[in-house]
Amino acid sequence: MELLISGYVWGERPDVQLPSTQVFVLLGEEGIRKLVSDHYDILVRSEIKDLFPKNPIALEKAKEHAADFFIQICGGPMYFAKHRGKPMLNRRHLPFTITPAGREVWLSCYREALLKASLPEDVLLSFWKYIDVFSKWMVNSQKT
Repeated sequence: MELLISGYVWGERPDVQLPSTQVFVLLGEEGIRKLVSDHYDILVRSEIKDLFPKNPIALEKAKEHAADFFIQICGGPMYFAKHRGKPMLNRRHLPFTITPAGREVWLSCYREALLKASLPEDVLLSFWKYIDVFSKWMVNSQKT
């Protein structure tokens, strides 16, 4: 299965469709936490590693926040809202320089983690399409 990264146009804010709740049904909370942790473990070795905490405790906290978000949007408990409030992820990411190229690296790392997950193709594609479009909202710099 090929998980393609769609092109990005500066300032684009496409409609985002949430992933299938089957992601949560099939992976459960622990499976989503493992997926997110695997993704972060790949990211901290990537060319955008400087965007992520170097301190192991801070990295674990970042993984927890991200997992809480993905658990929530995949139909699980509202952990993110309970602990962090409304997601407003674009605003939360403003302190970081996120370029179109950085978006592609982030997605490539997610592709690697996702392909190890035990999800049916339609469910996996639902999650992939979500993060592919959602990631366009996080780009905040035209730097190359």
